[in-house]
Amino acid sequence: MKSLSRIFAILLKEVRQLRRDRLTFGMVVGLPVMQMLLFGYAINTDVRNLKTAIADQADTHLSRQFVAELAQTQVVDIVGGVNSPRQLEALLREGSISIGVHIPHDFDRRIVDRTRAASHLLVDGSDPTILGVANQLRAMPFGFDAGDAGPAAQVIEVRPYYNPERRTPVNIVPGLMGVILTMTMILFTAVAIVRERERGNLELLINTPVSSAELMIGKVVPYILIGMLQLALILAVGRLLFDVPVRGSIVDLYLAAFAFIAANLALGLFISTAARTQFQAMQMTIFIFLPSILLSGFMFPFEGMPLVAQWLGEVLPNTHFIRLTRGIMLRGASIGDLYRDVGYLLGFALVAMTGAALRFTKRLD
Repeated sequence: MKSLSRIFAILLKEVRQLRRDRLTFGMVVGLPVMQMLLFGYAINTDVRNLKTAIADQADTHLSRQFVAELAQTQVVDIVGGVNSPRQLEALLREGSISIGVHIPHDFDRRIVDRTRAASHLLVDGSDPTILGVANQLRAMPFGFDAGDAGPAAQVIEVRPYYNPERRTPVNIVPGLMGVILTMTMILFTAVAIVRERERGNLELLINTPVSSAELMIGKVVPYILIGMLQLALILAVGRLLFDVPVRGSIVDLYLAAFAFIAANLALGLFISTAARTQFQAMQMTIFIFLPSILLSGFMFPFEGMPLVAQWLGEVLPNTHFIRLTRGIMLRGASIGDLYRDVGYLLGFALVAMTGAALRFTKRLD
């Protein structure tokens, strides 16, 4: 009986401690709810609304009918029109579209001719899922009155770009860079200030002339070097073991990585000013890490997610870094082509670092 009484006393103590620890209670309730929402609502393998541009060089009644039927499939979201296939290729390289539709001048004649494809789909093959969707479009029937040729004439020819062999590592490794750096960079810095507080070093730092901003920067710089080392390691393994190409500039890739690492480190410092213990800092890191995998376009095409999930994904630094890595490594894009994503990462780093410095000053007061 005495043993049961002691066990019950310890049990009651743990329950009271959990009740006082609001963050842990929030994780107990929030993590399963978030997982259910992410897996049940946001993650959608039935890809729809892929950004698409049209180069209709025929501009006939049949070609316009073809474009209308493509739009009705809801697989493509037609965001604009251009004049030539070269412009479609440029949009693909920049990541502005996932599919380009080229309709040649003699489209009407090709519809009747069984020997040639009537149109071409230029597809960003760096994501095998998008290429699979494009092949489904090719198999769809289109309601053309083709006379003797009938509706069995080949209407669409799919032309995959950047990963025609459909090798999974080519798609996975550039995205995996963001996942690895997100986990390590945020976790390293999330515990940085908390660790100083738990070891009693924070009081010593307070009595020095070091300002809060200087302390934040001093904490971040070593981890930037660690992040760059990790990036070099991932690139080497990806190249040697999986033959993953780097078609763009390696300098552009490192500049993009610098902006991403800075954003993650600043976010980690912000977390460290909100957490009271290292365990809480780790909990908050996991809370951010899961959406960074599922809502960033790493596992599923970004355009295929519901609009609300896309809005949440746009907030995450990993979403923008995956666009940068796949753009530079696989499509040969320059950092100038992807300036919006770089700008967002730098802005995110500035805001998060400022917020961390202000919160740290407030806590000292």
